[in-house]
Amino acid sequence: MRSVRRYQKILLCVGLVLASFSGCSINKMAMRMKPDTVASVIPNVIKKSEAKLAKNPADQELLLSTGSLLVMYANAFVQGPAEMLPPERFTKRREELEKAKKLYLRGTEILTSALEQKYPGFGEASTNRATLEQFLEQHTVKDDVPLLYWLVAGTLAAYALDPMDLALGFKIPALTALINRAYALDPDFNNGAIDDFFVLFYASLPESLGGDKSKVDFHFKLALEKSAGLTIGPYVSYAQAISIPTQDYETFKTYLETALAFKVNAPENRDNRLVNTISQRKARYLYHRAAHYFPELEESEWEEYEEESDESWDDD
Repeated sequence: MRSVRRYQKILLCVGLVLASFSGCSINKMAMRMKPDTVASVIPNVIKKSEAKLAKNPADQELLLSTGSLLVMYANAFVQGPAEMLPPERFTKRREELEKAKKLYLRGTEILTSALEQKYPGFGEASTNRATLEQFLEQHTVKDDVPLLYWLVAGTLAAYALDPMDLALGFKIPALTALINRAYALDPDFNNGAIDDFFVLFYASLPESLGGDKSKVDFHFKLALEKSAGLTIGPYVSYAQAISIPTQDYETFKTYLETALAFKVNAPENRDNRLVNTISQRKARYLYHRAAHYFPELEESEWEEYEEESDESWDDD
């Protein structure tokens, strides 16, 4: 059970950001690239983006793209792979998770700067949830939803990696106001990305910080509906966030098998194949480590995880 308790502490991290990866500029840029190739390309893209931002610190489009790119990269290509390292690589895992947290914070600092520049007084209003809610209602518009989403996702991901960081923990009431405002402005953002986010958000946080498991199924169904069956993230999110803590192995198994059976390279799925391939890797990892999360399983019922090749990837 120790593994289950430890796993619950990091539920909010893995998959938190991938919900909004589909449809983003990186996903479009990398549609013909394998995830490992993308992982090697993005650091150079980030460096160039930060260099441009240093010369144009007030460019709202550049602030959003740079900040969100840092958060995406930290989640999909630093933290995600680190979580799947074998136990004997503990030191490497710790180093990579520390790196991920720094990247999250770098990204959220840029995104916060974007909101402060666009709406002076944002930072001061953020110190009180009620004040922030009023501020957001008076100022923010639908075009601000990506900024709000990435700021919340990056900050919560950093906090989930280090729950002892009280400075980040104190921001959760403000983050709740931000994501609620984003949802009010655009509930269909990126084909249900916020609903997928809420599956992890409501399931992982304690009630004192805004968690509410009674809302999970509602947002899970909406996430599936809004994604129109083109992304598998909601299935992986639910398996992590609900099935493991409740020890519902049958649902865990069914949803992960659904994710693993998804045809990433089908013509209708190509626009989302990067995010789906990354989600599929996570699903495969969880599926093969089921006994770590469900102690009642017999050893013969599971296999130790081994990295497998992604579904045939046509680099046409």
